[in-house]
Order: sequence, then structure tokens, then C-alpha cells
Amino acid sequence: MANLFSPLKIKNIELKNRIIVSPMCQYSSEDGFANDWHLVHLGSRAVGGAALIISEATAVCPEGRISPSDLGIWKDEHIPFLKRITDFIEKQGSIAGIQLAHAGRKSSQTPPWDGAKEVSPENGGWQTVAPSAVAFKEGDVIPHEMSINEIKTVIQQFQDAALRSKQAGFKVIELHGAHGYLINEFLSPHSNKRKDEYGGSFENRIRFLLEIIESVRKVWTEEYPLFVRLSTTEWIEGAWTIDDSIKLTEILKTKTIDLIDCSTGGNVSGVKITIKPLYQVEFAEQIKKTTGMLTGAVGLITSAKEANAIIEESKADVVLLARELLRDPYFPLRAATELELETPWPLQYERAKKHK
Repeated sequence: MANLFSPLKIKNIELKNRIIVSPMCQYSSEDGFANDWHLVHLGSRAVGGAALIISEATAVCPEGRISPSDLGIWKDEHIPFLKRITDFIEKQGSIAGIQLAHAGRKSSQTPPWDGAKEVSPENGGWQTVAPSAVAFKEGDVIPHEMSINEIKTVIQQFQDAALRSKQAGFKVIELHGAHGYLINEFLSPHSNKRKDEYGGSFENRIRFLLEIIESVRKVWTEEYPLFVRLSTTEWIEGAWTIDDSIKLTEILKTKTIDLIDCSTGGNVSGVKITIKPLYQVEFAEQIKKTTGMLTGAVGLITSAKEANAIIEESKADVVLLARELLRDPYFPLRAATELELETPWPLQYERAKKHK
């Protein structure tokens, strides 16, 4: 029986355990560049024993950033510092991953600690784009509805970003199709009101994601894992549902996708969600058991026993931790001790492994 510290082989990589650092925006970049903060933030989670360290949502173009302070990979000059980070992660026995993203109509905002307010072009912001000219919430600036040529440009930007990701030493790419950002906006009938080949039917609404995958795979060859993060439900009728996610996953299985990272929500403003421990795990379990796809569970997983039970009970294949790893970068080392399971410690920390 698999447990939290069982290895997992996906394509040409082997995860030493089932703990993944979920992408967490740091809002600490200038002009998209990684810096010492990102090195320490991501590197310390590798020292702490997580198997796969996925960088925060990394914009494929300047207009794809959530905020002007977001990480980016839209130009070659971004590569060298990212390579420094991936080299350090690998030296700790972990795998370096990157989440490629475009924030769509939810871009051009201030960081959360500044209120997540819209930033005007006069103050360093930009005109947002979306599949349709529909704002996320009342009072927001109406996004520009993308033309076919603009859609094709963004698809190319994802491919270019994937190539730079390989050059920077990443071994896993996750495409951000959740939380109300651009791919999610195309998927959902709540935000996609187009009448052309990218809107209307389910098959048309998933076209943007499928074309991104096809484009990315031209440079991110099949020996490298490719994940997709989905908002597996939008928690409201008339929007994206778990049944849609299952249907899409069956298609993604034929498109060389290796794992679905199962989150929820973020695309419909004002929806009331009952937040409780493990509240999203059921969606990872449904997709895994219905489709046979590898899945990742995320959302208020805060203890070693909870994480281990998800794996032991085959509810998901990996767990992605976010806030708990902000609180404790060394959660994996502590979890192994609590579960009485063996995991290697950094040699520099070996003398602290035993409490006696």
C-alpha cells in the first residue's frame, strides 16, 4: 500500500515522496525577474523534504501577470536566475516545477496586502483581456474580448515560456487552468460567451486549453511531465462542474497530460463555499476513480495524518500543500517523524533528526 513517503514515477522523473509544494504567489518580482526571495522561498521547501517544488504562477507575458510584482518567463533574460533556483532544488534531491499562467481578466491588480485592487494603466497597470467582455465582478473594468489573432498569440507565448522553462532547468510544467484565470475563463460558460470556435459548446470552450497543450508539447517533449490545474467545480449552477472536469480529463488523458491538480472555484464572484479541512479532496478522488488519471489533492490539508490518509486510501496520488508549507517549510521532515516513516534529511541537519 502506498503512503505519503512512497516514491512515485511520472514519465522520466521519480518523486521521492507524495508531497508537492503548491504554487504560491509571492508578489516579490520586478519586471518578472526572480530574485533572492524566490531562491530562499523555494529552496527552503526543497531543504524541507518536499518531492516537487512548483514555482508560483509564472506569467507567459507581461499582461498575464496577476500584479505588476508577479514572476514572469516571457523573455530570455528571466532564465539565468531561475536556473540558479532549479539547480539548488535539484541538489537537495527534489524536482523543480513551474506553473505557467495568464491571469486574463483577473490581472493588473495590486498584491493582496495592498487590497488586490485594480491598477490603472497610469499607475503601471494594463488593459485586461478575456474570452468575452465580461468583468469578474461588478465595478471592475470591462476586459477586452480577445480576437482570434490575440488567442493565437497567447498560445504561442505559452510555447515560448515552456521552452524557456526547459532551458531554466525545470522538469515539470503545470498549466494553470483554475481560479478564474484565462484558461479557466475559456472553459467556463459563466465567463465565456463567445459565438465562434472558442465559445458555446463544451468542445469549443476547451479548444483554447487543448491548443495550448499541443503547442507546448512541440517543445516540452513527452518524457517531461505536464500537469493541468483545474477548478474542478465552480460551486454554482450554470458554470463549470465536476462532471465537466471528468469529461475534460478523459480527453486530456489522450493529450499526454500526466496529472490533474484538483482545486475549485475562483471564476464566479460572490459564490459561498463552505470551507473546511479537506473540502476539495473529494473532487480529486472522483476524477481519479472515474478516469484513472493521476490526481493531486489540495486545500486545507494541514496534518501528516490527513495527508497520509489521502494517499493510503487512494483518494489522490499526491498532496499539494500551500499555507501549511508557508507555516513550516520542514513539514515533510516532521511528518515522517510523526508517521514513523523513513525519509532522508539533509546531511547538514542530520544531527537534529532524533529528538533524544
